[in-house]
Amino acid sequence: MELKDKIVSSYVAFENDVDINSEIHNIRTKALQNFEELGFPTKKLEAWKYTSLNSVLKNDYSIFPNKENTIEFADVKKYFIHDIDTYKIIFIDGKYSSFLSDVTHDGKDICLLSSALSKAKYSPVIENYFNKIAKQDNLTSLNTAFANEGAYIYIPKNVEVEKPIQIINFTTGSEAATMTQPRNLIVVEENAHVQIIERNQSLTDNAVLSNIVTEVFAAKNSTVDIYKIQNDNINASLVDNTYIEQKTNSVVSVHTFSFGGNITRNNLNFYQRGEHMDSILKGITIIEGKQHVDHHTLVHHIEPNCESHQDYKGIFDERSTGVFNGKVIVNKEAQKTNAYQQNNNVLISDKATINAKPQLEIFADDVKCSHGCTIGQLDDDALFYMQQRGIPKKEGKALLMYAFANTVLESVKIPEVKQRINKLIATKLGVDIGFDL
Repeated sequence: MELKDKIVSSYVAFENDVDINSEIHNIRTKALQNFEELGFPTKKLEAWKYTSLNSVLKNDYSIFPNKENTIEFADVKKYFIHDIDTYKIIFIDGKYSSFLSDVTHDGKDICLLSSALSKAKYSPVIENYFNKIAKQDNLTSLNTAFANEGAYIYIPKNVEVEKPIQIINFTTGSEAATMTQPRNLIVVEENAHVQIIERNQSLTDNAVLSNIVTEVFAAKNSTVDIYKIQNDNINASLVDNTYIEQKTNSVVSVHTFSFGGNITRNNLNFYQRGEHMDSILKGITIIEGKQHVDHHTLVHHIEPNCESHQDYKGIFDERSTGVFNGKVIVNKEAQKTNAYQQNNNVLISDKATINAKPQLEIFADDVKCSHGCTIGQLDDDALFYMQQRGIPKKEGKALLMYAFANTVLESVKIPEVKQRINKLIATKLGVDIGFDL
């Protein structure tokens, strides 16, 4: 049985665990019909021209884990940002782990989507926000059809969350191959502020496919900072679909650090519905072997006097491949828009490749928009200069690559996250250098 048919067939079993009489389930059922019609994306679609899922989809995935799995904190401690106090929403094979989590309902809701979907007190938020900005494309529809478990974060008006929130999805490998469909809903009301750290981590060499959808709603004058750490095992593949709606004077930033995994596809979509707001999209990719990372970004400027800033840096070694497809749309009404997009790449190996496609669709006439893309190698003259001053070649190359990527790190607001990323970069570059020094 093909994977698509297996997924559709498994829907009957899924319905045994959810309320099939709710409006949410009507949304799920329509989404399943949409996925059944569209199927998985193929390279025939322009948006998937350079990313093939064929090798990933050939696995016989378990759609639902057969048993409850547990893991010891000591075995996964290294995957947490444990040197700062944080809220934690932790899932093991798609199921909530109360043992590893630290959630709250004290003046805000940092808890589970499954609770929010099933309890009446959450209905006003769910009715207003759930599945309101997520696209109805192939994989988002698949996620919506099975949407049940994930993070639910509701920050009321004027609340500044005192510590960051970590959302981590662990996969144990108790099945030969596992597919998960985490679904997150994040609503940040007027004048509120929250910082979120996301991670997906496989603990097995078995094949893993995570298809994640996150909807973020940032109200007037709110601030939302999201950090995505992607440093997974070689047999773990990820499709991360993030949809963000901003209102007037809000500031939302998403930093994506892609350092590992098999195939990683990031679909990051911003919709600006208001004035005087700022959307910040930044990313660092450092991969090797036959790893593949694909960044697809969209910033839709709908109203006037707004800004967006994109800065993606890529370092590709051996036979690794990368894709950057960044689209900026400026509506006719979005006058005085400032939109900047930059994608720079370094190929360490002659066999590494990158396909970059910056796109601007501008329908307003009083705007400042720019985009740039570069693909090159390390500066041999700079490397020679460093070697002449006693810096070994390996460390010299690492310093040059770190300097290349540092414009992204400069805007990381949580020092402990920046320190963790610095260590990951040093590990990826094979050196023992404290880049902060």
